[in-house]
Amino acid sequence: MVLIVSVLIVSFAMASLAGTADAATPRPFQNCHQFNAKYPHGVGKVGARDKTTGKPVTNFTRNNYVYLRAMFFNKRLDRDRDGIACEKQ
Repeated sequence: MVLIVSVLIVSFAMASLAGTADAATPRPFQNCHQFNAKYPHGVGKVGARDKTTGKPVTNFTRNNYVYLRAMFFNKRLDRDRDGIACEKQ
């Protein structure tokens, strides 16, 4: 019985420490300036089309994983909700 209680206490302590570490993990991209440093023309989902009244951006990186990860951490990277994060020509 004492062994089970000890294991539960240690497990709880480790779980609470892991939660603290996750909360302190910074977002991969805080803003479009940081995002465009790695992806100069933005990243979009495969098949995404730029919403614009001018010339649409077509030279962005197409990668569903990177786009969805960026949206998970910071939805403001795709303000016009066209499936392309931080597009620029």
